[in-house]
Parts: sequence; C-alpha cells; structure tokens
Amino acid sequence: MGHSQELALVVELVRAGSFSAAARELGVTPAAVSKRLAQIEARLGVRLLNRSTRRIGLTAEGELYLENARRILGELEDLDRLISSRQAEPGGLLKVNAPLGFGRSYIAPAVAVFCRRHPAVGIQLELTDHAVDFVRDGFDLAIRFGDLPDTRLIARKIAPNRRLVCAAPRYLDEHGRPDAPHDLLRHQCILLRQNEAAYNLWRFTRGRASETVKVRGNLSSNDGEVTMTWGLAGLGILQRAEWDLARYLRSGRLEQVLADYALPPADIYAVFPEKHHLSAKVRLFVDFLAEHFEARRQGGEDESW
Repeated sequence: MGHSQELALVVELVRAGSFSAAARELGVTPAAVSKRLAQIEARLGVRLLNRSTRRIGLTAEGELYLENARRILGELEDLDRLISSRQAEPGGLLKVNAPLGFGRSYIAPAVAVFCRRHPAVGIQLELTDHAVDFVRDGFDLAIRFGDLPDTRLIARKIAPNRRLVCAAPRYLDEHGRPDAPHDLLRHQCILLRQNEAAYNLWRFTRGRASETVKVRGNLSSNDGEVTMTWGLAGLGILQRAEWDLARYLRSGRLEQVLADYALPPADIYAVFPEKHHLSAKVRLFVDFLAEHFEARRQGGEDESW
C-alpha cells in the first residue's frame, strides 16, 4: 500500500467513525481495514487510533497524522488539477459545516447556485449549532457568527449581520414599548441559552455610550427556533440575528424596538484552518459566498437579508 493510500485510509476511518463503515466506503472487509491500519502503525512504531470505545478515537500521534494527511491529500489533489489540462477549475469534495437555521435558509440555496456553476466540486453540507473540530470532523470550512476565539483559524467575513431586539405587536400593545435599554427590566425577555455563558446580559451602545442590561423572563431555550416561536406568539421581547428576523419584520409579525441602539454584531464568517488557505476549492467557495450575499443585498429585494 502506497503512502497516499495509507493517508487516505486513516482519513476515511476517522470520517466514517468505525471499521465497518470505513470498509463499506472502501469496498473491502472490516478485517482488511484493521490489518492495513495495523501495518501502518507497525511501520510508524506508534498507535494512531484508540479502539477501546464504540467510536474510533485519535491518539495524540493520530491527531498529528490526520491533520497532515488531509493537508497532503489536498495538495496532491490540487497538484493533479494544476498539471492536468483536462481540469480547468477546482474539483473534488468540499465538506462544509453551518448553523442549522442559517444553513437551511441561506447556505443550502447558495450551494445550489454554486454547484450549477462549478459541477466539478461536490459539497457535503452538515448543519449543527455546536463548534466543530476541523481535525476530528474533517471539515474544510465552517460558517459561523460573531467573534471567533480560536486564533489558529482563518476567518473571512462573507456578510454583515446585526443583532436586533424585537417583539410581536400584540406583546408591545399590551405591555408598552421600551424607549431605552433599562426599560427592558420591566419586560418579559425571551432568553436564548446558546454558546454564551452570559446569555442574559444584553449589551447596547449608542454613540460612545454603552449599557449592559441583565434581562430576565419566564421563558428560555437553547434552540433559536423555539425562542422565535415564543416571540411570534407575543410572549416577550427577544434578541436575534437580523437574517433570522428579516422576513417577520417585513411581514409585520415582529416589530423592532430600541432601533437607535446597537448590539454586538453577529457578522457571518467563513472559517477554515490555515492549512486550507491555499486550497483552490475552499478559496473558490468562499469567494462565491461573499459575492452571493453581496448580490442579495444589492438586489433590492430587501435592505439587507
């Protein structure tokens, strides 16, 4: 088995999550996969995978091997396409992660347009709301909102995105409209407990002045769709990203409040490991997303989303 085949075997094992699943993808038996892995580990003199759990786990050496295996295979793929005159543009599989709601509403339609333009690139789109491990999960890039704490990643902004505070007209008619952030203390606020420890601290700025309000309410959830359902039902004031609110603000089912105040932005980024920075297919897809969302904003169908 050549070195590139060894690299591909380990990458597929981790992606598939088990010997049997990897064997099905590779068209061999699980015993053959196990034997090939044992031969690789014997040659290297280290163990790459832990087999004690139901799902394959990487050793420290395995993490390093996998990270470089993906990089090397990607470089070989790009080199083949660079040299081959039959391949005029990037191709291969691009594994993308995006948040559930935004992925369904915006990334999936964008992928449909992209694939019509670039049929040589295959897209595997997985939607989750938790942070991804690029090494373990094998993603080429992820779509994320707001500040990104991991400095080992490259982040390219593909669209601006504000956070807004809003409520159903029914709620505002019954309870009044807040004129300043501290007025929220007298209101029921619907809380989203998602990836933020300080989920109930809403930070507002107006000019150079800033104000943080510790809001409270009887309803909270870790799911954005749930909080939206409650907001539309007139049960309180909620804070959400503009992309999620746009259609309800246009239809009048929700009304923005405290419009003179700004919240920390939830700008949308394409995030990828530094090793993918020069990958032709990643660069092509990220450039497309930036152009796609800019065209949406310039298209006149609405002010932003």
